[in-house]
Amino acid sequence: MRFAAIADIHGNHLALEAVLADIRAEGIEEIVNLGDVFSGPLEAGRTADLLMPLGLTTVRGNHDRYLIEQDAASMHASDAAAYRQLSPSQLDWLRSLPVDAVYRGEVYLCHATPKDDNLYWLESVSPEGIVFPKPIEAIEALAEGIDLPLILCGHSHLPRAVRLSDGRLIVNPGSVGCPAYDDSLPCYHKVEAGHPLAGYAILEKAPAGWTWQFRNVAYDNLAMSRLAAENRRPDWASGLATGWLR
Repeated sequence: MRFAAIADIHGNHLALEAVLADIRAEGIEEIVNLGDVFSGPLEAGRTADLLMPLGLTTVRGNHDRYLIEQDAASMHASDAAAYRQLSPSQLDWLRSLPVDAVYRGEVYLCHATPKDDNLYWLESVSPEGIVFPKPIEAIEALAEGIDLPLILCGHSHLPRAVRLSDGRLIVNPGSVGCPAYDDSLPCYHKVEAGHPLAGYAILEKAPAGWTWQFRNVAYDNLAMSRLAAENRRPDWASGLATGWLR
């Protein structure tokens, strides 16, 4: 079995186009999507038009949930910008997404963690706002009860793979469309890829178990940066241009 995992597109249709082209060039026909599809000051509607017809196995992210649970007037700026672009049928598609899924009987999918779509699975945040790798004991505690060999999550936008003590593998493929952001939960912090490329992962089942490959794809990120600037989001403009928030 060989397939691709994408996550955290955040309305960046040009990044998604580039990633899908790279996946096709690798000869991969199956893709799973780990959520946070539309939210951001970019092109939510065009992203929906590109993604939804593919019929991918997709789980709901926290920002997907905000778009269908929150009142438009109280949404964060990134969610509100996406909400204004989405049609009723596209919002209904978000409502149809499960919070988790099992792919082909042996791969567990969720956006962040099984019980909390706002919690980093593989990272922690210090009170000073430093993002650091979560201890293996805490990672394994969150995986309790998932009796599958491969677990996929997103949310932190940071590509990382962790092999658990019992042999299970957890992989975060990184972010397709948002290489840098800041957040106030659990306390203020920044996540910065340090580059502006679009990211995803290829997963392959080998005789010795599951293996992974992280891939980064160049695209016209400066066009997306200019769009963010036009939409009065200098933070996004910086992240999309450089992979850093400045």
